[in-house]
Amino acid sequence: MLYKLWRVSSQMPSKKDKAAMDLFVVLVLCLSCLLLLALRRQSSGRRKLPPGPIPLPIIGNILQIDAKNISKSFSTFSKVYGPVFTVYFGTRPIVVLYGYEAVKEALIDLGDKFSGRGIFPVSERTNQGLGIIFSNGKRWKEIRRFSLMTLRNFGMGKRSIEDRVQEEARNLVEELRKTKGSSCDPTFILSCAPCNVICSIIFQNRFDYKDQNFLTLIERFNKNFKILSSPWIYVCNNFPILLDYFPGIHNKLFKNVALTKNYVLEKAKEHQESLAANNPRDFIDCFLIKMEQEKHNPQTEFTFENLVCTVADVFVAGTETTSTTLRYGLLLLLKHPEVTAKIQEEIDRVIGRHRIPSMQDRSLMPYTDAVMHEIQRYIDLVPTSLPHAVTCDTKFRNYLIPKGTMVLASLSSVLHDDKTFSNPEMFDPGHFLDKSGNFKKNEYFMPFSTGKRICVGEGLARMELFIFLTAILQNFNLKSLIDPKTLNTAKTGNGIFSIPPSYQICFIPV
Repeated sequence: MLYKLWRVSSQMPSKKDKAAMDLFVVLVLCLSCLLLLALRRQSSGRRKLPPGPIPLPIIGNILQIDAKNISKSFSTFSKVYGPVFTVYFGTRPIVVLYGYEAVKEALIDLGDKFSGRGIFPVSERTNQGLGIIFSNGKRWKEIRRFSLMTLRNFGMGKRSIEDRVQEEARNLVEELRKTKGSSCDPTFILSCAPCNVICSIIFQNRFDYKDQNFLTLIERFNKNFKILSSPWIYVCNNFPILLDYFPGIHNKLFKNVALTKNYVLEKAKEHQESLAANNPRDFIDCFLIKMEQEKHNPQTEFTFENLVCTVADVFVAGTETTSTTLRYGLLLLLKHPEVTAKIQEEIDRVIGRHRIPSMQDRSLMPYTDAVMHEIQRYIDLVPTSLPHAVTCDTKFRNYLIPKGTMVLASLSSVLHDDKTFSNPEMFDPGHFLDKSGNFKKNEYFMPFSTGKRICVGEGLARMELFIFLTAILQNFNLKSLIDPKTLNTAKTGNGIFSIPPSYQICFIPV
């Protein structure tokens, strides 16, 4: 009898063990409730939104999306759920527009409602909603209007900006001559040219290609572009807690952005000391004059903080997007020498060898124009565009998209549409030529996005692409160290931006 009592008492949990068990049960119940609430919330939200793959609690559809090729994942989803579907990045729903009709209907036909900028945590950390790229509402409208007007006043789309681009094309050709036909990685040189055009607009002056400040800026831009194209940034945007508590390349991105902003701030202060209100020299002067005009307006958007962010936006966007397109374009021309030869024939016939190309030449060079368009179509620089957001509760194709919901427009699905482009995965200038060899416009061509949020620098970028590449082919033959047929043209990054692989090229003087 005593032995049985001893066994029962020895098997009974102590008070400490019982308390631990009770705590464990409470935690399990709390987590279960939170899980049920999250499921219920997602379920109720999904009833209003377009259909899509069922998300898991907390992580959403992250396991169903290939971070290295988001466009491919979206293509797969579109075959199941149609041209408008919803995916969850973490707990956040994102409506995806897939195909020309859906993109056009939203961004053009309903442009005002889809004109908001969706905020990724990484961009929110670097911009705080300032500047021109990631701002919203009244701030965005005022800064965009001011920027467009100022860039036009300083020649964007006019003769004066073309003079700047032509001047830089001459400098670019001379810099390439210094390679003396030896092999080189063209990344740095091709970044310098568009960056100097932007510098002449923002800071009044261009830089020498050996200037140390210039070299540092270019290096930061190149690194940031690669970082933004990495799968890690995709993960960080899904789980913002990583930005604060985990090491990673995002910290290098934040550091580079801060250093660039400090550089812009120093330049702005220098401008302020020598400012002549009646004779603005550049973009910064115009912004400072606007700040002075609105200094008594407590609601003004023209502040030093916004000046720095806006200039940094114009600076970075006007440099890296164009230089990456140039670099990718040269790789494609290196791989397709027959295309390069046809461009050079057209250059000889229309321009000759003794003057710099101009935009007037483009209308007389349909094949070259087609190649420039095909480069931008093929490389698909910004596959999902930058994130949009609806500015109000929006009814779209019998769905209700709540105000503030983020929207991604798949530009890949438009630029690589197989019904419009006969061989969308092939590099073929014929996509933009008719049967007579004349240039053929195509409404599916939207590498700069479309609608209210179309790239502010579209005109400048297209001018630079034509003049720079034409000037290079006017003065050099392109040579690869390996058989052109074996050159790899596959993207090395397919996050926010598409990055070409590294390669070596020889510029042989004609």
